[in-house]
Amino acid sequence: MTRTPIRQFALGMLALPLALGLAACDKKADDGAPKSSEPIAKIAPPAGKAWADVVEKTPEGGYRMGNPKAPIKLVEYGALSCSHCAEFAKESFEKLRDDYIASGRVSYELRYFMLNPYDIPASLLATCGSTEAVIPLSEQFWAWQPNMFANVQAAGDAKLKALGEMPKEQQISAIADLSGMTEFYSSRGISRDQAKACLADTAKAKALADQTEKASSEYDITGTPTFFLNGSKIGSAVWKEIEAKLQEAGAR
Repeated sequence: MTRTPIRQFALGMLALPLALGLAACDKKADDGAPKSSEPIAKIAPPAGKAWADVVEKTPEGGYRMGNPKAPIKLVEYGALSCSHCAEFAKESFEKLRDDYIASGRVSYELRYFMLNPYDIPASLLATCGSTEAVIPLSEQFWAWQPNMFANVQAAGDAKLKALGEMPKEQQISAIADLSGMTEFYSSRGISRDQAKACLADTAKAKALADQTEKASSEYDITGTPTFFLNGSKIGSAVWKEIEAKLQEAGAR
């Protein structure tokens, strides 16, 4: 699927068809992962906390879990509509959190990448609550993701066509309702009134779209998930291979 500038969509211009397929849900990367000849010692978290409880928004617009000064930094450019991202999350997250982030040696940062119209409302709602909830909500959304596509498919062409003919300012919220996103997040603490306000936040939608365009132009990101390890783009989206690279970098 050809992706027209997503920034237009974020400003209320539905530039993409509401098709069921995903645009560029893949990976194209180099393998420049750093290596360490010596294992890195575990780093204790602040008193009374676990490193997985430390979540901060980064200057790049991402959400980082773990030790802010971790010597091994894993960054994922991911899309909530991406099936490959969902598969990676299923395979990786518990072990990444409990074995690597918990050690203080590894931090994980999620930066949202907009592939298609579903990613704007999904990302707005995932970031609608507390900063600490963003990554857990994203992981839960990836697990629920097949339901989103089933809901869209069940809606049928007529409803999708009617959605596309709505006033532009109503379309983001309408996508969230039609796909079941609003209900999904409501069941996880994001009230409908709260969701409505977040979905109407065009400045935040624009920031997500700008982040995508910057990632595309500056880091040559064309699909998701794309991973960086200590600033180097790495070529795998398979957890076993990512885990091996973390260990090669010293998390062992």
